[in-house]
Amino acid sequence: MSPGDPIRNSTIGKSNGNGAISNSNSNSNGNSNNGTRRSRYVSGNFAPVTEEVTAYDLPVTGRIPAHLDGRYLRNGPNPLGIDDPGAHLWTLGAGMVHGVRIRDGRAEWYRNRWVRSGAVADRLGEPRRGTPVDERMDISPNVQVAGLAGRTYALLEGGIRPYELTYELDTVGPCGLGATPEGYSANAHSVVDPHTGELHSLAFRYGSEQVQHIVMDAAGTVRRSTLIEVPGNPYMHDFALTERFVLLYDTQVVFSPAHLAAGVPFTWDERRAARVGVMPREGGAVRWFELAPHLVGHTLNAYERTADELVVDVVRHPPGMDLRNIGASRPTLDRWTVDLAAGTVREERLDDRVQEFPRLNPRHTGRPYRYGYAAAVELYAPPTGPGDDRPDEGFSNALLKHDLSRGTVEAHEFGRDGAVGEAVFVAAESPTAEDDGYLMAYVHDPDRGAADLVVLAAQDFTGEPLARIHLPVRVPLGLHGNWVPGGDRVPGGDRTAGRGGDTGWS
Repeated sequence: MSPGDPIRNSTIGKSNGNGAISNSNSNSNGNSNNGTRRSRYVSGNFAPVTEEVTAYDLPVTGRIPAHLDGRYLRNGPNPLGIDDPGAHLWTLGAGMVHGVRIRDGRAEWYRNRWVRSGAVADRLGEPRRGTPVDERMDISPNVQVAGLAGRTYALLEGGIRPYELTYELDTVGPCGLGATPEGYSANAHSVVDPHTGELHSLAFRYGSEQVQHIVMDAAGTVRRSTLIEVPGNPYMHDFALTERFVLLYDTQVVFSPAHLAAGVPFTWDERRAARVGVMPREGGAVRWFELAPHLVGHTLNAYERTADELVVDVVRHPPGMDLRNIGASRPTLDRWTVDLAAGTVREERLDDRVQEFPRLNPRHTGRPYRYGYAAAVELYAPPTGPGDDRPDEGFSNALLKHDLSRGTVEAHEFGRDGAVGEAVFVAAESPTAEDDGYLMAYVHDPDRGAADLVVLAAQDFTGEPLARIHLPVRVPLGLHGNWVPGGDRVPGGDRTAGRGGDTGWS
């Protein structure tokens, strides 16, 4: 059996929390059993899992807040097979969604499911689900999973259509969320405006020198779209939204047909200038402002400090960032202050600690805010050495809480082996402050060899977790996800019953 070959459909009735399933073809030092050098992205906490598991009545240490009613979902690459473990690119694995259903203080179930594109269904020996618009672009989305208007979506980017999932995370098929006549559709880092309910997406397509700003209503119906000329086909992975503007990141990573065969068709172009563009939300001319060389990983938030001053907080990757080896980068949290009247941008570093996957209380998206959250993750940790891809001795996985008013940072440390991923903020039942709520994230428990879904009180950030929900299996390091409130099933999805502006997309 090659690494990642699937063993499917395991069901655990009442889990005791010790049913870890390991990948027998990988070990902690990044070397295969036959001595062949392996990529770090098929070993340790990156190694793909080989089973789809359903487990009920999960054990919990601590107490889950009783009002929480919904699913915590996260997507990430999980290849079904790896032809060359030494050359494997982590971001190319088929999407796998991991989810935990929470209600009445209980963790009712855990499920993990591959997103079944045509190729994934073929590999699993199953019938294909749905019909893609373009077979060449039928790829299993592995970046994001979110809920909108009673349905659940797995998403990617680059013109690749989202896939719809059922409430239990089974694949329905490719869908037309955000699809426009020009061939664009909603991408992974779409943003909900909590004040209007609109879903905004900035979509690019491989090989096109245009991007499209797509605006959908709360039901996911496209209401308007704007084509924007961006010469050179830059990699525009994320964007930002304020009350009046859309902010676009034109960076120095560009589409490269010469790199298509390598699987990640982008390269760093030293000749380009990095820029941030400011466009009215209703469309119109884009004003561009030049920046120091970089690549934006993700947006924390943006807002309008005054009528002429915009604040943009981003995770910034340094020059030369290579998408084929993203773990070699050392991203930091930066702030840009755009002065529309003077036509200038001031750049400053908010935190030197290497971090990614920024999040905030989604009720403050596009508006002034005080608190932001990020993760110090193993993905960007320097390895111990050539023969050991584990993080070096001084590294600790951690979630970070930034108080942007005071300029302070708190860290909830999980240790060198407690791999943590992106955390999602979930508001308390009747919140009285911006940080009155919880952070939820998957964290590896090295003693069990399996994952916990950890629930932290955001106002007691460094204290003991409120709850650790013990999953029966390991959850590999992955990408993005969301808390999707509500749980009543309807055909083809779930009825998302958010409270107070909360949605299943943030």
